[in-house]
Amino acid sequence: MKRFTLFAAMMSFAAMVLAAPPQAVPAGQKVAIFAGGCFWCMEPPFDKLPGVTATISGYTGGRTANPTYEQVSSGSTGHAEAVQVIYDPKKVTYEKLLEVFWVNIDPTVKDRQFCDGGNQYRTGIFYTDEAQRAAAVASKAALEKSKPFKEPIVTPIEMASAFYPAEDYHQDYYMKNPVRYKFYRNGCGRDARLSQLWGDKAGH
Repeated sequence: MKRFTLFAAMMSFAAMVLAAPPQAVPAGQKVAIFAGGCFWCMEPPFDKLPGVTATISGYTGGRTANPTYEQVSSGSTGHAEAVQVIYDPKKVTYEKLLEVFWVNIDPTVKDRQFCDGGNQYRTGIFYTDEAQRAAAVASKAALEKSKPFKEPIVTPIEMASAFYPAEDYHQDYYMKNPVRYKFYRNGCGRDARLSQLWGDKAGH
């Protein structure tokens, strides 16, 4: 009965993903979903990786269908700002994506990232299948043993639900508005805190 329930849940998840606004995934490629605070700042580190073919800023983990930025920003939808990473598993592994994710967030705080507060800015790993879940759990466990800071890691690992792409002006914001992006990132203290947490491994 439990196996059937798990299978039904996975099928339900697949239906929710298909019900979300479509995002074409090329044949042979896979999807990873991460939340790390402001989605503008989470696109660049993944875009740099060979094997990553696209990053999409959006909203996930909440209860409101087709939310707007204003709704999510209010904290009332339950959604987190997140990035959907489309990648070629023959060129980059999910484990590598996890490595990049960790050093680009502050995993020691709940419902906050740097200067941004609220559940919409929480961190999270949203797995799409059992292999991703196992890899994420192993990654978090290994990090707990090797982390260069004393605070516990509070970033949750959850089954992915529908992912809703954000408005067009949010996509590739760091490339479309480089000056405003740098001003926001520096003003928010993101790089300073990442360096404090991760040292030379910090993602910038």
